[in-house]
Amino acid sequence: MVLHYSRPYGARLRALIATRLEEVDKRMSSTPRYGGTLRLVGPGGVDHIDTASAYYATSAQILRALSRQLFAYPASADLSDPTAAFTPAPDLAAEVPTEENGGISADRRTYTIRLREGVRWNSTPPREVTAHDVIRGLKRLPNPVSGAGALHYFTSTIVGFREYCDAYRTAFEGREPTPAALAEFQNTHDIAGLRAADDKTLVFRLRQPANDFLNILATGFTSPAPEEYDAYLPDSAEFRRNTLSCAPYRLAEYADNGLKILLERNPEWRKETDPIRNQYVERIDIRVGNEPVAVTQQKMDRGEIDLAWSYTAVSWARPKAGQDAAPRSYPGFALNPYLVFNLRSPNQDGAVGKLGVRKAIAHAVNKVAIGEILDDLDAPNTPLRSVIPVGSIGHRDFNPYPTPDDRGDPATARRLLVEAGYGDGLTLIAAVRDIGIHLKVMESVAADLAKIGIALEWRKYSQAEYYGSVLSDPEAGRRGEWDIAEPGFTPDWFGNNGRVIVQPLFQTNDVQGTTNYGGYSSPVVDALIEQALQEPDPAAAEQLWHQVDVEVMRDLPIVPILNFAAMTSRYHGKRVRNAVHVPQIEFFDMTNLWLDPPED
Repeated sequence: MVLHYSRPYGARLRALIATRLEEVDKRMSSTPRYGGTLRLVGPGGVDHIDTASAYYATSAQILRALSRQLFAYPASADLSDPTAAFTPAPDLAAEVPTEENGGISADRRTYTIRLREGVRWNSTPPREVTAHDVIRGLKRLPNPVSGAGALHYFTSTIVGFREYCDAYRTAFEGREPTPAALAEFQNTHDIAGLRAADDKTLVFRLRQPANDFLNILATGFTSPAPEEYDAYLPDSAEFRRNTLSCAPYRLAEYADNGLKILLERNPEWRKETDPIRNQYVERIDIRVGNEPVAVTQQKMDRGEIDLAWSYTAVSWARPKAGQDAAPRSYPGFALNPYLVFNLRSPNQDGAVGKLGVRKAIAHAVNKVAIGEILDDLDAPNTPLRSVIPVGSIGHRDFNPYPTPDDRGDPATARRLLVEAGYGDGLTLIAAVRDIGIHLKVMESVAADLAKIGIALEWRKYSQAEYYGSVLSDPEAGRRGEWDIAEPGFTPDWFGNNGRVIVQPLFQTNDVQGTTNYGGYSSPVVDALIEQALQEPDPAAAEQLWHQVDVEVMRDLPIVPILNFAAMTSRYHGKRVRNAVHVPQIEFFDMTNLWLDPPED
């Protein structure tokens, strides 16, 4: 019998061959390769290298490779199950504490954490990480030089932490914070609810049960600190030249104020001691530059670089096989961007401290127009009408300051401005990130405000300056260095996360490093937050967080603009394999990437 192959059969054969070739390619790509330099270029400056003060995504992306925590979130290619994707796993800890293994007491107020054996510092000589190193790291958090932006996570949970912070602040009022003085305070003052039972065992005593305590212990603030850090001012240039690592990579170079960053393999790291990370590439070379995203993509196409740093270069509109991390589900959204008012500012007779002015601005902003600007990032976004974004506890769809189709209402805004006593208009100082997409957003805001008689005087900053030395400095706020700014905020985790979005943004916190940038303070809101954090019933807790949302929106210390996807598909170079996201750092996990071929 003579077989005649029809054209459709030939098409099926070609499809079968293509499928088999794709399977071969996947098999080749699934075999890790070692070596090479992962090359990144982009506009994302690093605000902090010190884990005591690092809090933003750009820093977290680097510190994923340079530091370890008690618990961490494993990189995952599948985020469809939030319970699995957002459950902390042991990192420095040897296991998850439970009542059954003795790690959690019956009243759920004592946690005993046993550390993993064999984790070593790249010190001279190398030595193991101990419970005392973790305690030192926590004791450094409220330092007056470069402190943590989320102290509330710890002061609201650990017995004696608030008192320790208060004593630290008091000790350095009018006193120069030298390295020796800081170390002396830390080494002679204890935190009542924190102790080392032995070199490998930590014991935490909580003020009340906290069902998110392991999430807190998965933040970068729980990174250990070696005794060598006592010799340096926190996050100083000298500190950055002398950082130590117990993670897969070490900081080999930090040049030009962070414009060039080079990480190299840490020879003391061992895979058997780290279930979270790997050490595939030899080096990670980061160059900070302000070139357009299109140019960065072209460089990736030509094989000149591997990843955009640290902001996304996306290409859902023009995907290329093997160069796009597939989009996944979005279990949570960021509050990004929002307008924050410097309530401390004396400018224009304290204009932004007046509720009427803030209401006028809230009614003036065209949120849809800003969403269209951010559509360039190909990330889902929707107008946000209250302070708690989609995917966070307490979010409900309510709209206390409505405008037609969320596009602004200039007439109402103008009337409110006149009623506030500024009928002749006013000029506000806008702190702006000198990065393309953020400049466009502020241009849109400026155009909206111009319609009602508000002009903006721009002051441009790098990413690191913007967050590290302007917004988070209460004294800069009191000096009137800015009136209005356009930051973004991504929760440190999703779901039951009131502690990590509402508390840091809106609970009273007027210390250096704060993320309550505008200095908002409300006894009512503070009390509701404390009540919600202690509420054991999930439904009742959700209602309390919603009440916080209502109260904050009544005071209007910020103007929410967008729910913004905390993760997007990100374009990468042809050599990059295993491009897996970590939502908490809004980026690929660079410790789990490899290059194929690895040759530079």
